[in-house]
Amino acid sequence: MKSILFIHQSAELYGSDKTILMFISSLDKQKYKSVVILPFDGSLKREFEKNGIEVVIAPVLKLYRKMVTPKGILNFFKEYRDGLKTLNALHKKYNFSIVYSHTLAALIGIIFARKNKIKHLWHVQEIIAKPVIFNKGFVKLLSLDCNHVAAYDSKTTMEFWIKDNEKLTKKSHFVWNGLDVTQKQNTTQEEIAAIRKEYFKVSNNELVIALVGRINSWKGQQLLLEAFHKIADKYQNTKLVFIGSAPPNQEVFEIDLKHKIIDFALTERVVIIPFQEGIWKFWDSIDIAVVPSTEPEPFGMVAIEAMLSKKPVIAANHGGLTEIVLPNETGILFKPNNSASLASAIESIIVDGEKRKLFGENGYTRTVNHFSLQKHVEKFEDIFESLFE
Repeated sequence: MKSILFIHQSAELYGSDKTILMFISSLDKQKYKSVVILPFDGSLKREFEKNGIEVVIAPVLKLYRKMVTPKGILNFFKEYRDGLKTLNALHKKYNFSIVYSHTLAALIGIIFARKNKIKHLWHVQEIIAKPVIFNKGFVKLLSLDCNHVAAYDSKTTMEFWIKDNEKLTKKSHFVWNGLDVTQKQNTTQEEIAAIRKEYFKVSNNELVIALVGRINSWKGQQLLLEAFHKIADKYQNTKLVFIGSAPPNQEVFEIDLKHKIIDFALTERVVIIPFQEGIWKFWDSIDIAVVPSTEPEPFGMVAIEAMLSKKPVIAANHGGLTEIVLPNETGILFKPNNSASLASAIESIIVDGEKRKLFGENGYTRTVNHFSLQKHVEKFEDIFESLFE
């Protein structure tokens, strides 16, 4: 049995968190011993442990802007020392064959792997164009000889990072994220009715337009609100729902969103629901899913979640979303950062019930055929085996 050290930069249950949870939980436990490093306790830790995965809390050297302050630099070196101490102790116990760093946000993996001459795999799920110094820095890190493989969550993400870099291109692969399509249980009509009544505050004949995701600077909540404002008076049978919370210490984004709702006089037509762990019941209870990211999504996990729940998806026409949503087949792609284009797309779905149903059915089929967890795991196990050689 080979031991693999997995390092992740969060312990919540948003897109990248759910991706690594499903992936590691589905690896062949007869072939691989998985040990997961998380930076703090949280929902993700508990879910891993339910699946028999060992989790250790330790610093992961997560990047953030305040690192450049004197206090931030001191804290970085303390975390560097404490993190390596923990990882070295685990290495003595398990003799890791691979270090797998999930997302670019955590740096401890590449440092630890290099010091201990262990094969390193970086699973990239970001597109970082600015600041330029960050972009160039990560290209150099990914190109290091001690980073043996770079895997990306979409072709779009891979092409962004490997551009004009032959060395990085040779060790790069893209592997679409996947969902465990066999485990999703259908929500009963009674459960759907309860969620629509208790959370959405809607009747049976109203349509629910929803955005599921963090409330931050680029997921597009403000853009979607502006688009909804343009058509709300015309379509009184619609309601807009935001499901998600702001990141810690970034509550200002949610406060600004609430102020904008008041400014638009939409307090009776828009609902903000905190992050929900049992998200499938909510997906099954909405009518139209919107992914209006103002910056390119590397992949777009929420899009395939919506499609697995047979919902039509309206998405920004950039990034990895263009590999997921097929225009006029599983949903609609609108002009990024354009509220008028988004409003027009929403309107075309509101007025056509048959289109909503057809897009939903097509999206479900596409997710099962192309974005299954089984395919995702198989491709990564092939990469692991090549590193063992």
